[in-house]
Amino acid sequence: MEEVIDLKKLYKILRKRIYLILSLTIVAIGITASLSYFVITPIYQAQTQILVNQKVNDQEGYAQAQQLETDLQLINTYNVIIKSPAILNKVIDKLDLNITTEMLAEQLFVSSESNSKVVNIKVLDTDSEKAVAISNTVATVFKEEIPKLMSVDNINVLSVAKISKDSSPVKPNKLLNIVMGAVIGFVISVGFALLLEFLDTTIKTESDIEEFLALPVMGLVGAIPTEKKYKSRKARRT
Repeated sequence: MEEVIDLKKLYKILRKRIYLILSLTIVAIGITASLSYFVITPIYQAQTQILVNQKVNDQEGYAQAQQLETDLQLINTYNVIIKSPAILNKVIDKLDLNITTEMLAEQLFVSSESNSKVVNIKVLDTDSEKAVAISNTVATVFKEEIPKLMSVDNINVLSVAKISKDSSPVKPNKLLNIVMGAVIGFVISVGFALLLEFLDTTIKTESDIEEFLALPVMGLVGAIPTEKKYKSRKARRT
């Protein structure tokens, strides 16, 4: 019963402060939309895929299977090599980038699917054309340098990153940010409305007397009319 009463009270509080809640929620949506569209710098992504494989001559099935397992185990090593200074320094020199290898490594994301010899090279940058150039150059430099570093003689580029005029940034996700802003604004506004209600200790109704003073209400005094209203009412009676 107490839970039902509390829910009813909560509903009354929210209904009473509905305009405050809506106003704060709309303000939060506006702030989030403004940040997403006009303040946060858009980030673009470019991706290149390469296939790392060693040439296999006519071998028995067991030897081929063993070679495949070895190649898969080396994928993690290739991922580390791609982000190493041995590769990134040459990429910086080729593209004449004014950044360090550490900064470039932070823009670079190398991954591979489970049990796959395909390596994905993703680059994030504020310039879409620059992201494409870095992604493709990393793949090219890796293809040139990996035979010198390891016994790998078969690197194929499966797909190259391309420049598109219609490319859209991957960050920020404007719609998601606006939705999150609306949710956060709503939660904050509800909390603020409840805080205002709980801090308001003034007695306004007879139910407040019963609640705060724990005293029963024995009677009510109606509104006392002012002298002007009293004379006006008396004149109408006359």
